[in-house]
Amino acid sequence: MANPLDIVIARHKRGEPVGVTSICSAHPLVLRAAMAQAGADGDLVLIEATSNQVDQTGGYTGMRPADFRDLVHRAADEAGLPRERVVLGGDHLGPNRWRALPADEAMAHVDVLVRAYVEAGFTKIHLDCSYPCADDATPLADEVMAARAARMLEVAECTASAVGRAGDLRYVIGTEVPVPGGAEETIDDLRPTTAESARTTLARHREAFAARGLAHVWPRVLALVVQPGVEFDHLRVVDYDRDRTRDLRRVLDDEPAMVFEAHSTDYQTVPRLAALVEDHWAVLKVGPGLTFALREALFALAAIEAEVVPAPDRSRLPEVVEDRMRAEPEQWAKYYTGDADEQRLARRYSYSDRMRYYWPDPEIQAAERRLLANLGERPVPLPLLSQHLPDQYRRVRDGSLADDPVSLVLDRVRDVLRDYRDASTPSQRQQAA
Repeated sequence: MANPLDIVIARHKRGEPVGVTSICSAHPLVLRAAMAQAGADGDLVLIEATSNQVDQTGGYTGMRPADFRDLVHRAADEAGLPRERVVLGGDHLGPNRWRALPADEAMAHVDVLVRAYVEAGFTKIHLDCSYPCADDATPLADEVMAARAARMLEVAECTASAVGRAGDLRYVIGTEVPVPGGAEETIDDLRPTTAESARTTLARHREAFAARGLAHVWPRVLALVVQPGVEFDHLRVVDYDRDRTRDLRRVLDDEPAMVFEAHSTDYQTVPRLAALVEDHWAVLKVGPGLTFALREALFALAAIEAEVVPAPDRSRLPEVVEDRMRAEPEQWAKYYTGDADEQRLARRYSYSDRMRYYWPDPEIQAAERRLLANLGERPVPLPLLSQHLPDQYRRVRDGSLADDPVSLVLDRVRDVLRDYRDASTPSQRQQAA
């Protein structure tokens, strides 16, 4: 059966340097921005949930796969975007959440996880068994990772058949997977996956699928995750250098329906994103870069609020976020080292954006709502908008953007999505040139 992603992959394999942006965020404003951008582009939108963010018990967002699906569909409905143009993906599905358990126990949880995602209507499934469990020898052998991925594949296929959606699923494989959400420590050296390693991954997975009687599913493996040499840590972005991937990018030449998927592409420049797409990384994942832009917009509005709203009525959003992050340090403490000042700057400004884990906090949500309400009740003075959100100021001045606070925030997030659209669409690149 057809999947909207098939069209993009087929065009790419025919020689067109086209790609698709994979949006990894559960923040409602990011989802609204994504739907608005897809509507403006007349394109599909690929929204992915990670296994630590959304799982069968709620993940860190408190959402199960069906809850996340409903959140995304509501955003699409409100934007007037047909649901058939929305593709849901499950990212890093595998034993990551249960690495502290023995492998048998961890994989039993993974079976439930995969079943929940497929039952909820997710059709892009990343089979990620690159993380060792408590009783595993390390490093994990390629055969072990591939065998576990094949087990997940069998669960997914059986579930899809049971719910009347046989053939709907598309898969992503790969064992050289960047850390979800960016590197935990400062990056000293980052090397792309070797062509030999990528071919070994393909061979082991093909063999493991066949061993479970699932060789016929191979044409529905749409992407291989390898490391193209892109990453970010708290203060630095490692940019794509295509000279380092000359051999690697030829690995999929004989795979008629498979492209590369690039993780951690956040903060790459448009020319480097375009080079990734041209070099067959046709799926570009972005997550922290979107909530980084969201924070920029909301904190800019908070600075404007401080100028025009009496102190007792202000949201104090930046202060509330800081208070909550310090009160509940589990999501940042092991990532942000250094002295107190360095940690404070990282909590607010780090590329790795550990702040994104705190947006669902009820106190932060209340402050965000108050900020948007405060500025929704009065016009944002244009000189202040120019000071704090200059790109949005220009669009307000030329009449292409409304000056209400929600529109301003959405447009700042869409700045990131526009860059990805420009990089993954040849006509957009030609116009820019």
